[in-house]
Amino acid sequence: MLNHTTSYPPKRPHPRRNQKTTGYQLPRGRARAARRPGATYLNHSQGFGSAGRRGYGVNRAPRLTLRQSGGRRNNARRSYAIVIVGCALLFFVASVIWYLNRGVTITLNGEEASIHINGTVAQLIENEGLDEQYDAGDLLAVDDSVLERGGGDRYSVQVNGKKIAMDDLSNVQLSGGEKVKIADGADKYEKHDVKATKIEPTITVDGTGAIGYVKTWGVPGRSEVWTGKQSGIVKDRGVVQKVQNCEVVYRSVTPDKGNYVALTFDEGPSEYTQKILDVLNEKGVKATFFLQGKAVEENVAAAKAIADAGHELGSNAYTDTNLTKLSDDDLRSQLTSGFDAIKDATGTSTCLLRAPYAAFSAKNWAEGMDLVSAVVSWNLDSGDWLLPGASSVVDTVVGSVRNGNIVLLTDNDATGSQTAEALGDLIDQLQDKGYKLVTLSELVATDKDLAKELDLSQVSMPDDAVLPSVAAKDAAGDANTAAE
Repeated sequence: MLNHTTSYPPKRPHPRRNQKTTGYQLPRGRARAARRPGATYLNHSQGFGSAGRRGYGVNRAPRLTLRQSGGRRNNARRSYAIVIVGCALLFFVASVIWYLNRGVTITLNGEEASIHINGTVAQLIENEGLDEQYDAGDLLAVDDSVLERGGGDRYSVQVNGKKIAMDDLSNVQLSGGEKVKIADGADKYEKHDVKATKIEPTITVDGTGAIGYVKTWGVPGRSEVWTGKQSGIVKDRGVVQKVQNCEVVYRSVTPDKGNYVALTFDEGPSEYTQKILDVLNEKGVKATFFLQGKAVEENVAAAKAIADAGHELGSNAYTDTNLTKLSDDDLRSQLTSGFDAIKDATGTSTCLLRAPYAAFSAKNWAEGMDLVSAVVSWNLDSGDWLLPGASSVVDTVVGSVRNGNIVLLTDNDATGSQTAEALGDLIDQLQDKGYKLVTLSELVATDKDLAKELDLSQVSMPDDAVLPSVAAKDAAGDANTAAE
């Protein structure tokens, strides 16, 4: 007989009659579905005792009790945190107040004294009881006679050696470490009207040599006439600010050690400039080129080639013109146009000038010193502009050269070919004699005393300086550019 088992499907709950259901539901779902509309039912959160009396199992209540206990503990912790934060905040505020009002030590008339930080000089005087310890100054008429005893400043006050005006005593704060000196008050003048006269600086040009520059800039002086508003007295107070006159000096370079020579080229660029650059590049030598603005505009590529090769640039004015014959406006135009042409062509700014024919007068200095860093001539003229032949040019320079010399060579269409021909042999023979060939700036740097006073790359005119006036006897005089 065959053994077999009969499998029956599991018994499933049947929905109650007349009850709306949606598919199979878990017991809890059925209980929720069985609630009558409009009836009130209690949740767990409605309390332990209530749940027990109204049919809820007693064992359900502890879940509600645990939640309530946890809430009380969280509230207690929150209260403690608020107290701690509040205490910390109070401590921080108290610390800030203490820090902002802490005492600091200063020196008062040679002795230590204390004041709260950032206290004023006026507070220091009050704290130390100094009001009656010093005599006030007098009020003076414009002629120095006394109008009122004790009518001057109440005190004389200095902080770290700087005089403090009476009106500023309540504004000057002390942060600690200051040296304060308080003494009897100073006299002061009555209120008065002032008629001032400006004293223009004059110019002097001194010295000999190839490099001229401003040693002392001109600063105007001032004289005054006072009219007292209280006394009515009129008094000429004379010079109240001394004038500082302008001093231009000329000197040559004296290297501190070693032997140095600077090669310089005038009037370029020309059709021969590239040949000159090729020789300099072959020999590894840098030079200084004084370019004429008009020639630059006609030979932009050559001018740029000079700058690109790393040579130093200066201006030879805009045209080959004697600057001493020009008016003020024409002089400044020649200078600025020459500098601008170089900047436009090469991208390099310069304020170094070689005046055509080395002619630059005291009047030129007075009218244009704010445009130039230095005016440079030469110590040794090669004579190439006379076209004596390349070998003669070499002999002239090599036979006369001295340490620190600035050598004049010419780069124009008439002379450039001869100059380029002579240049290689000239460099070889100078180097054989032990000379190092450098730019003008490099030459100046070999003389420490000169380098302290002169920077060829910039104009050093101070903000309070003005262009000086020229004495009549010097108005047409040429600057001294005597060669050694």
